[in-house]
Amino acid sequence: MVQIAGRANGGAAIRRFSRARRGVGNAGSGLQRSPRKRAVNQRRVTYVLLILPSLVLIGLLDIYPLIYGISQSVHGGTLVTSGPYVGGSNYRIVLTAPQYWQAVRFTLVFTVVGVFGSWAVGLAFALALRPKLPWAGTLKVLLLLPWVVPVVVSTTAWNWLVATPQSPVPALLRALGFGSIEPLAGPLSAVVVVCLFKVWVSFPFMMMMMSAALAAVDHSVYEAAQMDGAGSWGQLRHITMPLIARTTYISWVLMTIFCVNDFASIFLLTEGGPDAATQSVVVLAYNTVFFAFKTGPGVAVAFTVTLPLFVMSGLLYRRIKRAAVAE
Repeated sequence: MVQIAGRANGGAAIRRFSRARRGVGNAGSGLQRSPRKRAVNQRRVTYVLLILPSLVLIGLLDIYPLIYGISQSVHGGTLVTSGPYVGGSNYRIVLTAPQYWQAVRFTLVFTVVGVFGSWAVGLAFALALRPKLPWAGTLKVLLLLPWVVPVVVSTTAWNWLVATPQSPVPALLRALGFGSIEPLAGPLSAVVVVCLFKVWVSFPFMMMMMSAALAAVDHSVYEAAQMDGAGSWGQLRHITMPLIARTTYISWVLMTIFCVNDFASIFLLTEGGPDAATQSVVVLAYNTVFFAFKTGPGVAVAFTVTLPLFVMSGLLYRRIKRAAVAE
């Protein structure tokens, strides 16, 4: 027993001597953790210093203009001076103006047609070009041209096609017996032209999104479905659409933001006319600020679309999470 106790005491002494040689006392490992804590703190400081320039840049480019815009929306000033504080008067003026609700209706039509029209056309091309067809790669590159070409060039080409009675499209319609038609002169026809232009210029983006999603689907799933007797429509409905649902929802979110904030396409084609028929909320905000010189109401118009976009993005984000879980 004495021998065993001596060995135990000797082992404890050896462990204490080993800790002392490493710079650790009998009280614990406090001296050993101190360098680790210093290293962790140094890494944290380094991370903060590396992130700080980006945070400052984001603050200058995004946060400061947002705060300044909110301030402008509750003041009755101009582009030069903020003017007196008016509270929510600018928002009341905007929300009670018939011109604003006309712009909201057109924005809804433009967004719905732009999102689902471009998605339907893009998905159709993605499905058609999914098999290994000859010249499929070259055809995809050519189909990207409407998205790649600057919008100024695209709108100029469409204006040449439809703007005047001597343009090719009105001349073709006259030759077919439809009479004298100027697509950009009538309110309804102008809305149709602007919406078709948005679909034409946006479907390549949707095509690439859908092509990427389809490329990730395993072909063995389709082989198993065919063995079970599923036809083409059944495979599309029960296999393809559920498996690409996450990418579909993401593309809808992005395209909705693109459509609501699209200023160039509408302004370069029609400038919001005729009779404000194609004036979206963004174009109305621009006209209010830079033509009517009413900065407060114009900025308020722009901010009225922010909350609906947040709500819509949140709802679709929940669908994206559910789709991710389903996959």
